[in-house]
Amino acid sequence: MPELIKVGFIGLSATGWGAQYNGPALLDPSLKDRLKLTAVSTTSPETAAASAKMYGEKAGNEVKAYHGSSARITADPDVDLVVVSVKTLLHKEVSIPVFETGLKKRVFLEWPIGRGMSETLDVANAAKKHGFTPIVGLQARCSGVVQKIKSLLDSGVIGRVISSRFIFVVPREARIWTPYANVDNGRRYSLEKKNGATPLMIAGGHQLDAFMFALGQFTSISASAAQIHPTLTLCNSTGTPTGETMASQFYDHYTFSGVLSSGVHATFILQMGVSSVPGRKTLDWVIEGDKGMIQALSETTFGGCINLASPNLYLNGEEVKVDGVKAGEWDAVGILVSQWAEVAKGSSGSCATIGDAIRLKEILEAVERSVDEGRTIKINA
Repeated sequence: MPELIKVGFIGLSATGWGAQYNGPALLDPSLKDRLKLTAVSTTSPETAAASAKMYGEKAGNEVKAYHGSSARITADPDVDLVVVSVKTLLHKEVSIPVFETGLKKRVFLEWPIGRGMSETLDVANAAKKHGFTPIVGLQARCSGVVQKIKSLLDSGVIGRVISSRFIFVVPREARIWTPYANVDNGRRYSLEKKNGATPLMIAGGHQLDAFMFALGQFTSISASAAQIHPTLTLCNSTGTPTGETMASQFYDHYTFSGVLSSGVHATFILQMGVSSVPGRKTLDWVIEGDKGMIQALSETTFGGCINLASPNLYLNGEEVKVDGVKAGEWDAVGILVSQWAEVAKGSSGSCATIGDAIRLKEILEAVERSVDEGRTIKINA
């Protein structure tokens, strides 16, 4: 029998992202012999009690309620794995007390681990100082489609990989960031650049990690960017405008290219805020080899975000079916189930490490520097 890992989840509330996706994924029947939710921690006694009650009923076992310092849930002897999944502006504040307990627990941190590189390094240094090796929630690399792409590449079926392009679109119908921004459930914080939840860092970071997981890391970056939508229209989750607008604080279109550590020439394009129209691809990822090609395609609203939806996969024009994958559909829960399955494997799983996260953030910061300075940025191996 595999080891049963008892999970204490910081930030798993009764509403929001956790309730919709992380909770159902963690409690998926396929994981019941590997992961068991035993405790939750939120910001107040009331929300903690509500969350513990709801998830206890769903899990069929007692779930303890904690609030306040993250050290409290970490100290629970019935917690083996501490999950930190809170807003970016709280990542550092919540993560470091977990490490300062010195308790030998597994730790999972949600991407992007703080508002900027400085906070990410503070968290990483605290983890290292106290002997922790946290893993990071970059779940796209754990998805069935990305795992299959990597398997095909490793098999040599398309020969030597020469180049790759990754074009993804987050259309206006998604109501994320621009030009329409859903501000329900406290999401307004993501519209302020200082909070570190920008389109490039969140949407770009998740897709870029999967891209580099399959193909290798960028060693140079030449980037350009534009702000196509200077004004944001705030709305609720159904798309009804609140009557308020605000000036955009970020670029919404990026194009960058460079050479990967594998020698592959790569181009990466992020487009935000265009309309969904028939025939418009929200994802067009092509990998060219000297003996063949792999392509991942989607036309669905969130199809460009392979951490949330699974594209259709093709090898030399023939569709490749991936077991357990809902190709062409929104599949946030299914992809998170795959992530938690990899988490349960520990060091043998495919989850990103905090070192991977630092490297990814270095590359995203190189994109911003290239845009600002108008030059190619070299990235140290």
